[in-house]
Amino acid sequence: MLELTLEQISMAQVAVDKSAALHLLAEHLVADGLVAPGYLKGLQDREQQGSTFLGQGIAIPHGTPDTRDQVFSTGVRLMQFPDGVDWGDGQIVYLAIGIAAKSDEHLRLLQLLTRALGEADLGPSLRAARTPQDLLKLLQGAPQELALDAQMISLGVSVDDFEELVWRGARLLRKADCVNNGFAAVLQQVEALSLGDGLWWLHSEQMVKRPGLAFVTPDKPLRLLGQPLTGLFCLASLGEAHQNLLERLCALLIEGRGQELGQATNSRAVLQALGGEVPAEWPSAQIVLANAHGLHARPAKVLAQLAKSFDGEIRLRIVESDDLAVSAKSLSKLLSLGARRGQTLEFVAEPTIAADALPALLAAVEQGLGESVEPVLAAPVHAVVQPVAPRAVVAPQAGAIISAVPASPGVAMGPAHVQVPQVFDYPQQGESPAAERERLQVALRQVRDEIGQLIARSQAKAIGEIFVTHQEMLDDPELTQDVEQHLNQGKSAAAAWDTVIETAAARQEALNDALLAERAADLRDVGRRVLAHLCGVQALAEPEQPYILVMDEVGPSDVARLDPARVAGILTARGGATAHSAIVARALGITALVGAGEQVLLIEPGTVLLLDAQRGRLTVAPEAAVLERAAQERDARELRLQAAHAARMEPAVTRDGHAVEICANIGDSTGTPAAVKQGAEGIGLLRTELLFMAHNQAPDEATQEAEYRRVLDDLGGRPLVVRTLDVGGDKPLPYWPIDKEENPFLGVRGIRLTLQRPEIMEAQLRALLRAADNRPLRIMFPMVGSVDEWRQGRDMVERLRLEIPVSDLQLGIMVEVPSAALLAPVLAKEVDFFSVGTNDLTQYALAIDRGHPTLSAQADGLHPAVLQLIDMTVRAAHANGKWVGVCGELAADPLAVPVLVGLGVDELSVSPRSIAEVKACVRELSLSRAQALAHDALTVGSAAEVRALVEAL
Repeated sequence: MLELTLEQISMAQVAVDKSAALHLLAEHLVADGLVAPGYLKGLQDREQQGSTFLGQGIAIPHGTPDTRDQVFSTGVRLMQFPDGVDWGDGQIVYLAIGIAAKSDEHLRLLQLLTRALGEADLGPSLRAARTPQDLLKLLQGAPQELALDAQMISLGVSVDDFEELVWRGARLLRKADCVNNGFAAVLQQVEALSLGDGLWWLHSEQMVKRPGLAFVTPDKPLRLLGQPLTGLFCLASLGEAHQNLLERLCALLIEGRGQELGQATNSRAVLQALGGEVPAEWPSAQIVLANAHGLHARPAKVLAQLAKSFDGEIRLRIVESDDLAVSAKSLSKLLSLGARRGQTLEFVAEPTIAADALPALLAAVEQGLGESVEPVLAAPVHAVVQPVAPRAVVAPQAGAIISAVPASPGVAMGPAHVQVPQVFDYPQQGESPAAERERLQVALRQVRDEIGQLIARSQAKAIGEIFVTHQEMLDDPELTQDVEQHLNQGKSAAAAWDTVIETAAARQEALNDALLAERAADLRDVGRRVLAHLCGVQALAEPEQPYILVMDEVGPSDVARLDPARVAGILTARGGATAHSAIVARALGITALVGAGEQVLLIEPGTVLLLDAQRGRLTVAPEAAVLERAAQERDARELRLQAAHAARMEPAVTRDGHAVEICANIGDSTGTPAAVKQGAEGIGLLRTELLFMAHNQAPDEATQEAEYRRVLDDLGGRPLVVRTLDVGGDKPLPYWPIDKEENPFLGVRGIRLTLQRPEIMEAQLRALLRAADNRPLRIMFPMVGSVDEWRQGRDMVERLRLEIPVSDLQLGIMVEVPSAALLAPVLAKEVDFFSVGTNDLTQYALAIDRGHPTLSAQADGLHPAVLQLIDMTVRAAHANGKWVGVCGELAADPLAVPVLVGLGVDELSVSPRSIAEVKACVRELSLSRAQALAHDALTVGSAAEVRALVEAL
């Protein structure tokens, strides 16, 4: 690409005529290494074909297409002839621009000169120029207006390093048609200039069409050359268009306001600071929130991630509240809103993204943000609660039995290790905003590294996901901006951070929603970690002997750091079973009771405690006989689990020789090796929707094939059962909008949706067939409710199978809809297998939403009505020589395994960690006893009666 630079200009040259001028130009082009000596003939031939005189005293001699092979490298040479050269027909040239180009790149040069040629009397000015700078300024003409608007600003960009941030800035310039494609590569070679306050500057004149400025900030703190990087300016320079902007920026830096740009949360603030084109009023849209627990952590995370997928600012407020709008990309700010079911959310988006962003956000909220929702019919009536005088809290006496919330199963006993909250001592005033800012950044980096290590060590996916959420809180631009305001007021880093975190946590605790209030523990957990680094406070020492940890509330990172071999159990005064600390405790296998009340904090350290998380009961200083019985129960359970784990690789065969295949449910290819190590005899359910959810658009066939091939490779010949894409209803895809449905569970989902998008379904089926390579592949379609739906899916596979042969392939359906079970005698003649999804089958059979806040406990898969449907399915399948699996949560319930085996289920597919226990359950059975039990279970009237039958077995 041809550009004009000072180095290419030779002033005060002399030539007696055009021929001499061409010889002189050719000599310089050869000397510069741009062309071979034979290129002169091309210059001469071109003049014979037509004069290269442009007018205004300028000529642009260049070669013919026949001499392009003489060009080594694209370039130009500018020669000023103050005395002028007759170019023929009385045309006098004062500036000749010799061009060496392998294509029509001289046309780009013509575009650059258009403005210069429009100037009056340019020839005499070119003749009078004394320096290369004067000459170049004349050619560039009057400065163009600098392009700087909302499209040129991208805040909170998800990047990992400086190079990626540069690429994002260059892309904004390319989208605005300021630069050509190679501009990003040019910027990567330019040395960045630090402006202070974390701001950096890059610019280039190469490959520039028109002047423009892009400003990008990373979503997490970066460093460049040992200094902070919070914002990057990328300038496409052309003439002096950027001078006014530079002067304004320098004034901001001198005033110490540079951090306002690096910490900005919306493009409007940046444009106002830099004097850019401020956009008009932003479009908005409203929707009523229908989530039962409001905008708590899970849906808020889904919403923030969706908002981040749009390259522009999106803000959210509650219409019924006087609070200001917050960034929809900030998880902590979304939680701080405390949005409750029935309240109206108003989204406001930058005009450049509003047309795409607002409909997508409204659709996501309508579909529940990953949760099932019921329509909001009317505002609830709240009773007036009279204040009650607080009662004095006293320590529980020996032998006291206290009810608490079971958060993680098991029985645990040991001495109490009571931990009171750490006290952080710090000054209120700081040394200087810059010094305190640096202290905070160091602490944030240290904590970010710690959380990263916790994620890397997390064996359980639940733990990893919680700490990913913590990282989002840590990198929350809104929190950082609030802290920045306190720093600018002279506060110390610790005081500013503590104030912001405690304010946000207190707002959540004050909400009229228990689930949202519990999430305040996550904020405080993150806050304490940073404060500990700022104040130099070491983590509390863990006792050497096994103990019961007693705390007010336990943060997830507190639990994740514990050694399960020494921590017998966890007891908290506050919290609930849905708290993240409870999820982590379950994943680590640590028995936990939560919400036991403030009295437990007054227990004398060393007091023996007995936690019974099976019954939700704490016993303080129990008698020896009580402890002995509890120890026997605990040890027996532990021995059973140890024995099961040791025998996990052995097949599951009943005492009378009946084999049941035990497989694993996984969500992506990374889970296969762990499942095999846990004893899985195959994959009974690969949830392919997680692959689609991990991308901003539908993954292409090659991406899917690689994922499926990886699973089959790791299985080493074991069978793979794949569920085709199962989205819609309660599992929407942000990039695949679905029309609003009154009841998404009964709407367009599963096979109903994929049959409407056959190109998506065919791409997935091709990827599966190509990945098979004659290994055992089983494909099943979800949510089949009719024979016609099954046949459409089957026919699509059979048609593709002619193109991609697979020798070991079976086709089946998920039995999740009662109609499929009722049609089992018909379907069993055509399918190769059935796999019963008990989660959905239960909710459809009992008409209970399994996510309903008050009814979900009644959605028990051991209900006789559900068992009847499973029995019908198994009988029809076996009558036609087909097999039946169960892949829902019921398959991992130890009380359900005997019933399912007795009903004749051939395969149970469970989470990898449950494989050993389920196998052990099967080995303890005799088929005849299990069949008798199943027969009795079909004759009773409730799930509770079925469970009682099993316990009596």
